[in-house]
Amino acid sequence: MCTNAKTTTAYLDNAATSFPKAPGVGRAIKEFIETSAANPGRGAHRLAVASEQHVVHTRRLLTKLIHAEDQDRVISATNTTDALNIAISGVIAAANARGETPHVVTTVLEHNSVLRPLVLARNEGKITFTKVGCSSEGIVDPDDIAGAFEAGTKLVAVTVASSILGGVQPIAEIGRLVREKSDALFLADAAPGIGLVDIDVQRDHIDLLAFPGHKALLGPTGSGGLYVGPRAYQVDDEMPNMLATRVGGSGADSASPGMPRGLPTYFEPGTPNTVGLVGLGAGVEYVMERTPAAILAHERRLTAKLIAGLSEIRGITLFGPPVEQRVGIVSVALAGQEPGDVAAILDERFNIAVRAGLQCAPHLHDRLGTSPNGTVRFSVGPFNTDADIERACEAMRQIAAA
Repeated sequence: MCTNAKTTTAYLDNAATSFPKAPGVGRAIKEFIETSAANPGRGAHRLAVASEQHVVHTRRLLTKLIHAEDQDRVISATNTTDALNIAISGVIAAANARGETPHVVTTVLEHNSVLRPLVLARNEGKITFTKVGCSSEGIVDPDDIAGAFEAGTKLVAVTVASSILGGVQPIAEIGRLVREKSDALFLADAAPGIGLVDIDVQRDHIDLLAFPGHKALLGPTGSGGLYVGPRAYQVDDEMPNMLATRVGGSGADSASPGMPRGLPTYFEPGTPNTVGLVGLGAGVEYVMERTPAAILAHERRLTAKLIAGLSEIRGITLFGPPVEQRVGIVSVALAGQEPGDVAAILDERFNIAVRAGLQCAPHLHDRLGTSPNGTVRFSVGPFNTDADIERACEAMRQIAAA
């Protein structure tokens, strides 16, 4: 629940961005701005060194969270979309440089942050791609992924958890099949899963992991990252499986006409969002101290309560898998009501914040039969309470009865 002087809002839009942020995030940002917000890696003076230490601290925390081999393989990005673009464009560029037109396997669950780069590349003649379907509950069958492989498949891109239905995908099994049956790279989109779902990039055979800082990691907007595994990029490879498609200032080897090949520099041109990374570090510290498992258990308990309450309301259709297979996301349709109108009423009359529409994943709505208007999406977070859920259910009862 968020509170200000004028109103108290039941904030149930955490899948878009978490709010409130973790305790300490604002304080860490304020202290950094006031004491050491110099440019990391661009000088040897004390303030630049202090700024670099903050960035490294966050990188180390993220490395531990996802069980990466090396902190230098965690690349900073401005959000998941940015990270996905780095990954997708980099893999395509490497394949095209070898004279290949790679085939990509993805799913109907994916966010436009995956689909739009793929469509653009296909329209430019750089790739072909296949979209795999899902069950009515929004779960992908790993065998369907494997069945879509072609001789030229170089990338498999799958979300960790559906942003509409919350369904947690069998990432470990998909990763195993990708590794066993092809030489493709496995790209996992960890929004909104990271910070809730147990992700181990080595155990799960994940080569590329794109993630946001502003969702379940409880950091500020404009923060996130990309894990780049050894199969995707090795400094010594003459032709790696992923190339940098953005170049510029690096603060190192300035005389070279190309980007320095070392990590993370090769994929990090320009000054990073140090302010965002400091805030993200504070958010990750909170998540790791409380533990993702405990936060997920809290969210699932509230989600079960929300589903139980909404299921009693005539005219409501609920979508998605059982609670134990999802993160804290619940999408619904209300007979005779447009999702946008329902969300507006929840906001204006009841001070409840939700997300309505297609939620940037139109192909899943096609699968659900909820296009073109989409659904009303409730998404709980670590700071929501039973009172928030009760309030949401009562508001929907009144809207349905009107």
